[in-house]
Amino acid sequence: MFKRSFHSKDRAGKAVKPSKRSFSDRQKLKLQQNLDSPPVGKSLTSPIITLVVGREPRIFAAHEDVLSLSPFFTAALKGQFYESTAKRVALPDEDPQIFSCILEYLYKGDYYPRLLFNKRRASFELEDAQDLQNLGGRGSVESTVAITSAGGVLLKDTVVYCAAERYGLDELKRLALRKQGLQSGITVDVILRSARYAYENTPDSDSKLRAHYLALIIRSRKTFKRSGTMQMEMEIGGSKFFDLFVAMCNHVDDIVDIGNNRSPKTI
Repeated sequence: MFKRSFHSKDRAGKAVKPSKRSFSDRQKLKLQQNLDSPPVGKSLTSPIITLVVGREPRIFAAHEDVLSLSPFFTAALKGQFYESTAKRVALPDEDPQIFSCILEYLYKGDYYPRLLFNKRRASFELEDAQDLQNLGGRGSVESTVAITSAGGVLLKDTVVYCAAERYGLDELKRLALRKQGLQSGITVDVILRSARYAYENTPDSDSKLRAHYLALIIRSRKTFKRSGTMQMEMEIGGSKFFDLFVAMCNHVDDIVDIGNNRSPKTI
């Protein structure tokens, strides 16, 4: 599923998918149409809602119609988060940096760095990506964000994905996952911390973001094997390591099946 390239002994390189599993033309077209057609149009006449975000509050403002694109905010504007007289919504547990991404997506259909389609390469790439390794538009650009409650730096797209899960924005989840797959050169500690955050902030039924991390660890196993950070994470434990065990067993089974098709044997 992934082809690895390592930039240094403590960095996991970019996962490059083989062409046979790349986005189909129809999927590419649909994603491009979504990016070209942001959730809201140019005519905005609904009331302005004030949003108080974070433990050290930052003030945001957005149109009620825009916020209502999210099931969460549709309910919040009628519920306990909403001060009706002041048209104010309080979100004390949200990170202002991430909420800024959410609002940017609701208004524009994307958030920085934007996902761009390169017609010459017929593939997607990140805006302003520093493609120093000639990875076909892939590179590191504003890939991380500091989240105090998580104990350090996390992959930004993972945090956006988890926020989209809370706010019921499925298209944003798909976009964030696609963009994260284009980042490269991320250190092991950031990957593992982000994986832990993903498991803590997605339901057990999540089959996308969690699977992304499992595949990443498996394909970068040589890097993770010699990582002291990985050892500490495993000693701490968590459900992700059982999932990782199952995923690795499936990976071995796939290898055995391929081998048996060529020369029947068992393992």
